[in-house]
Amino acid sequence: MGQVTATTNFTFNAAPEAVSAALADYTTVRPAILPEQYRDYRVDAGGTGAGTVVHWILQATDKRQRDVLADVTVNGDTITETDRNSTMVTTYRVTAAGSGSQVVVTTTWKGAGGIGGFFEKTFAPKGLNRIYTALLTNLQQRLDS
Repeated sequence: MGQVTATTNFTFNAAPEAVSAALADYTTVRPAILPEQYRDYRVDAGGTGAGTVVHWILQATDKRQRDVLADVTVNGDTITETDRNSTMVTTYRVTAAGSGSQVVVTTTWKGAGGIGGFFEKTFAPKGLNRIYTALLTNLQQRLDS
């Protein structure tokens, strides 16, 4: 089993504080910006920032889905979602960039071994990049309106 990493970068016109606050709002903002690959979304505890527990099913492809139950932590400029059901950890790091901000989303997990692991390591990051780009584009549109 090898480590799989997917990273997405996105630039916002909004200030880092506004982007971080929106990303940490799992009650109002998150459900409004999730792309179609997310389903059965719910907040089990908290709802804003650290201490939030959130659930969703990520339908990465027609045949591959992941049932996520994530614990949310916040440390400075980084929001972390740690999945209780797997080794998957996703971080959203929000930093200043010019007059706006930069978000780097990184997801890591222990992938499969063998030929399946090769394909997972090759294609899963590209799929997650599309999903996170859609999510962050939806957030950009929400912050711009």
